[in-house]
Amino acid sequence: MKTQILICATIASLAGLCASNAQTKNDPSLPHLEKQGTATQLVVDGKPFLVLGAELNNSSASSLEYLKPLWPKLVATHLNTVLATVSWELIEPEEGQFDFSLVDGLLQQARANDLHLVLLWFGSWKNGKSSYQPLWVKTNQDRFPLACSSDGKSLPIMTTFSDANRDADAHAFAALMRHLREVDSEKHTVLMIQVENEVGTLGDSRDRSPAANEAFARPVPGDLMDYLAQHKDTLAPELLKAWAAHGFKTSGTWTEVFGPGKPASVQLYGPDLTDKKKDVYWRQLNWASDEFFMAWRYSMYVNQVAAAGKAEYDIPMYVNTWLQQPGCPRPGEYPSGGPTPQVHDLWRFGAPAMDILSPDLYIDQFAETCARYTRDGNPLFIPESKAGVAGAAQAIYAFGAGNAIGYSPFGADRFAGSDQELARAYDFLSSVSPLILANQGKDTMTAVLLDATNATQTFRLGNYNIEAKFWVPPSWMHATNALPGPIAGLFISTGPDDYIIMARNLAVNFTSATNESESVGIGTDEEGVYENGRWVPGRRLNGDEVYEWRTLHFRDDKYSIQHVKLYRYR
Repeated sequence: MKTQILICATIASLAGLCASNAQTKNDPSLPHLEKQGTATQLVVDGKPFLVLGAELNNSSASSLEYLKPLWPKLVATHLNTVLATVSWELIEPEEGQFDFSLVDGLLQQARANDLHLVLLWFGSWKNGKSSYQPLWVKTNQDRFPLACSSDGKSLPIMTTFSDANRDADAHAFAALMRHLREVDSEKHTVLMIQVENEVGTLGDSRDRSPAANEAFARPVPGDLMDYLAQHKDTLAPELLKAWAAHGFKTSGTWTEVFGPGKPASVQLYGPDLTDKKKDVYWRQLNWASDEFFMAWRYSMYVNQVAAAGKAEYDIPMYVNTWLQQPGCPRPGEYPSGGPTPQVHDLWRFGAPAMDILSPDLYIDQFAETCARYTRDGNPLFIPESKAGVAGAAQAIYAFGAGNAIGYSPFGADRFAGSDQELARAYDFLSSVSPLILANQGKDTMTAVLLDATNATQTFRLGNYNIEAKFWVPPSWMHATNALPGPIAGLFISTGPDDYIIMARNLAVNFTSATNESESVGIGTDEEGVYENGRWVPGRRLNGDEVYEWRTLHFRDDKYSIQHVKLYRYR
């Protein structure tokens, strides 16, 4: 009788859990992603939301006392979202025994400061290495095996070729997401989840453990080859090039289909990024098979972890990337198998539970990398990047040109409260976020990113060609003897002859894109601000402030807004 009661209670409990989870899945107020035109937006409490973020240092969220004096500084930076870690070792110190006190404290502190959170799950890997798993995992390598390098030695990296590794991680992550459903499914403090951190094999171009070597020697899985064949017209050009170089084989081992897996030297970017005839993207060399093989393994492992979490609480999830770059151009020098642009198709195949593939974007080729991360409809979310002048400009560019969901400099502990450039930019972006969100994905908005060496850009938006020039008043140069860092200009077409422009240190000229015989004049030019989504005009600019009635100038060292109406004459 007791056994029957226990079984009935267990069934009732499971039924209640399934009903609760079904309710959260169907709750439109939960954070989720929606398409608007060509853009994908994060929707929170039924409204689109721009993440103006900053990521804490890796260990900051391990102490609530450490965080207490940091919150006012974060608020002063005018951000709306904090990215903070949740580490496996701290929530499951003993197998099967969970402690969410740090998570609950983090939620309480964020709510007290009217801030949202994006939580970073540091489970099996962080920056390619395994250092955040509990001690009961680290010390039992027979049960939780490690990857190996070519010399047969173990690497400090949990191997993807272990069901025990994957299942233990997935079990802990599912427990975290179940707890978040219980404590946050009504308040929506947590907007998104990062699953693992900068995954991939370091120290070798692939895992060379016995299980990995055996899998590498076998044919490429048939379902993967079928997927590549079905998506051949939209594959990343880097992957397509590797496959084409070996005859577009539809079966065979990894080396037969994609070439030998030996590392080689590589030049990542061409010498002239402005020359479209140059191959400025990833150069296909003879280590492709190793990286493709690891991308296949990591994506499937991460997918099962993410899927276990989504089964408990289905909010957006992303995986972030340590990018290939001049300082670490070969796989194994950067994490081999992480979602770099050349392997996005492999990740889409292996990890359908992941909503976003995200770049940790510190390299100089910011615009080019944003373009690579929005290929084939991937939403743009930048969880790690720069702060300061560069960060301010990059954030504006990402939202305007890349339809970004969010931008987040890393290391908020160091700059929060003192970074006036980022604070001003975030305050500015917050005021215009309804306008940005309304125009994402509609071909009515774009942006430029300029500096002293890349000083001019011409583009078409609506009925006009627009020339944007990096410009500093002579008085500024005389006083400072230096140019400001990179600057951004954001352009929105609000009507056939109307534009809203947000910029600093920029000169802007218009020409007709529909009739070359017509000249373009500036009919009216207002500076102003947005308050609660409403345009509040300031000065009506004319005369010396609008050079020869044809050039707009953004003179200040901070971002400002002008609303211009154009007219044509012959």
